[in-house]
Amino acid sequence: MNAIEPHAPKIKFCGITRREDADAAVAAGAWALGLIQWPDSPRRCRLATGIEIATTHRRHVQIVGVFVNPTLDHVVRVADEIGLTMLQLHGDEGPSFCAEAARRTGCRVIKAARVRSGADIQALAPFRTDFHLLDSYVPGLRGGSGETFAWELATHRVPSGPRVGGPVPVILSGGLTPDNVGEAISVVHPYAVDVASGVESAPGIKDHAALGAFATAVAATAAAPEAERVP
Repeated sequence: MNAIEPHAPKIKFCGITRREDADAAVAAGAWALGLIQWPDSPRRCRLATGIEIATTHRRHVQIVGVFVNPTLDHVVRVADEIGLTMLQLHGDEGPSFCAEAARRTGCRVIKAARVRSGADIQALAPFRTDFHLLDSYVPGLRGGSGETFAWELATHRVPSGPRVGGPVPVILSGGLTPDNVGEAISVVHPYAVDVASGVESAPGIKDHAALGAFATAVAATAAAPEAERVP
C-alpha cells in the first residue's frame, strides 16, 4: 500500500487591516485572509480597504468576513460590498442564522467556538457549517487574545451527524505563533490554522517577517513522521 503523502494545514491570516499586509500574507502562502467587521475590534478592517483587498486577491485566496452577533441584513450587505467568499461567525449566532447567512450570501461559513472544555466543542454539533473554528476563551474578548487553550480538547472531533464526508473540518486558532504552531498541529491535526496577534507588531499591523516564519513553521509539519499524523 502506498503511503498517503502528508500535507501541511492551510493558513488563515486574520485581522488584516492594510493592503500591504494582505499582499504579504498572500505572498507567504495564505489560504484565507480574515477581514474583521466587528466594530469593537482593534483589528477592524475598513470597508474601503476590504474592497481593495478583495478586488486584488479574491481569485487567489478566500476572503473571510469576521462578524460578531450581526444582523443578517448587515452580513448580506457587507458580503456583497466587499466581495466576501466566506463568513466567520464568532458570536452567539445559532445554526439557523448560519444556514440563512450561507443561503443569502452564497458564502461558505465558519462557525467559531471559544473553548473552555470539551463541552464547548461538542456544542458545535448542530452547526453543519463548512468549517468549525476553535478559539481560546478569554472573558470579554472575541478573539485576538494571544492565549492558547488545551489543544488536547480538540482531538475529539464534533460528531458529523448527517453531514456527508465525515466530521466538519477544524480550523485551529488562539495564541498561535511561529514558535508553537508546529506543536499545535501535531496535537490537533487541523484542516487549517488561524493566526492574528501571533504575527503582529501591533494590533492590526502585521510583521511581514513573522508571516513568513509562521508559514515556514506550518509547512515543516508536512514532513512530520507518519505516526504523528491523523490516518
